Amino acid sequence: MVGTSALLVSGIAVASGVLFLRERNKTSLDAVRTYAVKNRNHTTEAVTYPQSPPVGGDHDPTWINCGIYDQPVRTENVVHAQEHGAVWITHSPALPDEDRRKLRDLVAGREYVVLSPFTGQKPAVVASAWGRQLALDGPDDPRLARFIRAHAKSPEAPEPGAPCDGGTGEPAV
Repeated sequence: MVGTSALLVSGIAVASGVLFLRERNKTSLDAVRTYAVKNRNHTTEAVTYPQSPPVGGDHDPTWINCGIYDQPVRTENVVHAQEHGAVWITHSPALPDEDRRKLRDLVAGREYVVLSPFTGQKPAVVASAWGRQLALDGPDDPRLARFIRAHAKSPEAPEPGAPCDGGTGEPAV
């Protein structure tokens, strides 16, 4: 009887621990990948970035205006906005319309956020900031909003708070 009780208590403890860790992973930003960004020169040439979507590096002299875009945007312009502290939320072009609406609703009215489809992207949604990136299964993941709050206009960006408007691009919203 004592052995059975001990086994039962151990099973409950293990199950509780697993549930706790699963719940924590739903909101934790532990899955954010961090990258050392070495260069941030201005160039009008196309840049090949080591991450896709990129998290920083050489970029166009003109930043993209933050906002919501329905079509893919020029990467080098967005990287300049990331240098200013913008978060770039990209989604697979195959993302269902309902999920696109959820992303638009999440991003609408937020400062220092760019939302656009990204050609060739495998994860449903990727959040990228200067030197940081988080791949997500969809727009309902609570870590997306946390990532935006943590990294939009972040002091970790080389030029936090520099303009996110007055550049190039016409956001749909």
